Amino acid sequence: MSYSDSDSSSSCGGDHKNFRQTTRDRLLYEMLRSAKTGDSKSTWKVLIMDKVTVKIMSSSCKMPDITDEGVSLVEDIYRRRQPLPSMDAIYFIQPSKENVIMFLSDMSGKSPLYKKAFVFFSSTISKDLVTQIKRDGTVLPRIGALREMNLEYFAIDTQGFITDNGRALEDIFGNDENTRHGDACLNVMATRVATVFASLREFPFVRYRAAKSLDATTMTTFRDLVPTKLAAGIWNCLMKHKQTIPNFPQSETCELLILDRSVDQIAPIIHEWTYDAMCHDLLSMEGNKYVHEVASKNDGPPEKKEVILEDHDPIWLELRHAHIADASERLHEKMTNFISKNKAAQIQHGSRDGGELSTRDLQKMVQALPQYSEQIDKLSLHVEIAGKINRIIRETGLRELGQLEQDLVFGDAGMKEVIKFLTSNEDASRENKLRLLMILAAIYPEKFEGDKGLNLMKLARLPADDMNAVNNMKLLAGGADTKKSSTGAFSLKFDMHKKKRAARKERTGEEETTWQLSRFYPMIEDLIEKLCKGDLPKDDYPCMNDPSPSFHGSSQITSNNQGASAYSMRQRRTPTWARPRNSEDGYSSDSVLRHASSDFRKMGQRVFVFIVGGATRSELRVCHKLTTKLKREIVLGSSSLDDPPQFITKLKLLTAHELSLDDLQI
Repeated sequence: MSYSDSDSSSSCGGDHKNFRQTTRDRLLYEMLRSAKTGDSKSTWKVLIMDKVTVKIMSSSCKMPDITDEGVSLVEDIYRRRQPLPSMDAIYFIQPSKENVIMFLSDMSGKSPLYKKAFVFFSSTISKDLVTQIKRDGTVLPRIGALREMNLEYFAIDTQGFITDNGRALEDIFGNDENTRHGDACLNVMATRVATVFASLREFPFVRYRAAKSLDATTMTTFRDLVPTKLAAGIWNCLMKHKQTIPNFPQSETCELLILDRSVDQIAPIIHEWTYDAMCHDLLSMEGNKYVHEVASKNDGPPEKKEVILEDHDPIWLELRHAHIADASERLHEKMTNFISKNKAAQIQHGSRDGGELSTRDLQKMVQALPQYSEQIDKLSLHVEIAGKINRIIRETGLRELGQLEQDLVFGDAGMKEVIKFLTSNEDASRENKLRLLMILAAIYPEKFEGDKGLNLMKLARLPADDMNAVNNMKLLAGGADTKKSSTGAFSLKFDMHKKKRAARKERTGEEETTWQLSRFYPMIEDLIEKLCKGDLPKDDYPCMNDPSPSFHGSSQITSNNQGASAYSMRQRRTPTWARPRNSEDGYSSDSVLRHASSDFRKMGQRVFVFIVGGATRSELRVCHKLTTKLKREIVLGSSSLDDPPQFITKLKLLTAHELSLDDLQI
């Protein structure tokens, strides 16, 4: 197998590309562009993928990017395809037996489907399958390349990826003594996570959360050993990469921390008040796709239009991590500034007041129109979305519920306040009442023992089906509440001065949070900061590399960056939504885009955090925030990225083997 010699390690000099940029460049240039041979720049090719690799490609590249590299047609390897014997084909496929059989069927015999085949496998291929390919004498001369790309992950963000194990929670934490599904799931996960490091040419210190049951009388379960098993699987893959991939680092270049969902059961359930999280939590979005109505050009009924909310939209990029109230305020300012500085907008605004347009006004309007149209469309879209979210918040009384959730987490409210809310807010939605009880169960699990839980569910008027979600939280907890370490998920008594129990520590000595509903922070924020300071307990988070006693979470890099930072590590948790105020046109993303690439050049070693069982948008936000604060690119990985409704549905499935995801929508 050949492999590109490009080096993406974060320890190297030169321009530092972010995680998604590196992934995109490998797919477009190392794979697609390398298939160009001789004078073939004008020759179009066919790109053939399977159901996994097509998702890998679409998560990082757009169709115009692929077309620019000479691909005129994208095909599914399992669909009947038209023979194109004058064209070359690029195969980007998983190294499975079925895929190899399909490839050989395409290219063998007297009439192959394509002229030449450039084959790229998403992960390591077995020797048996390589032998099977070489054995076919008619196929071998038609192969232009046979390579392992080692790229089998899905980039969901500039600093985030998933392994697309959507059933991981059910397979690994389900109430089933048979661990076969769990082991298979972890094996796939390990292979895919390892390809992240193969792709970026990084060799990590592998830290993992140790088994929770430390008591000799307590039996350690499969669920307790999930991070340990995954760490071992990733380590085995890395050792193979070290031996087989040219220029793969031989010494550590970054850090990997492996956790599972039991580390923080509240983050997937609590209402996160940022623009991004609110869009996915409150609006009926499919992935990042938002559907809205626009006026018809022919004076007909409104037309439905799909838009994708992602990085190419500078307004989304700037506001996604802002508190919804802040985002709404800034959008209003942007619209006002835009109208005050844009001729066409002023004219259109003026015409609504009944004023006639002069010829000169019309001329100015036409000149400003193309740019005006695109900018006003984007601004109007976000103003509409923010307005819709604020309307839902008002109509559902979400502010009162959100305040209670925050107070519960920080020990300022307890059972009494929850009962008061449930009795005085009978019209609250079923989902919101369930989420409140799940937060209560995470903090006060004893309140749901025996008939106590049933009585609470009756008070909330919730069906027995919802009780499954609450009860199944115990499957995630395992022995976590028996751990003595304050770094565990259920070390709840943080503040001994508070009468009520707290699941989060108030960050005293820091300036007040701008927004009362953004006090909550995911547990991984503390863990990442401790890792970077060298304060993560080695007994609770051992290292596969067994480094020397002098190893303290790359403290050399951290201390250097602390000096370069403009603020102390003990300073206030500055929100990523601290607002820049130098937008000139009311539309641009201020300094967000201008300084992104230059900021990455100054970064220290990368830190990867992988969560088995699903990550949340609040955890992704924290990784962006800490990247700025710690001057190290923090990359979040997980088996999936779940919004609260998805997570609750998956929790219900832990003890509902006969049902499918479609049967259990809340």
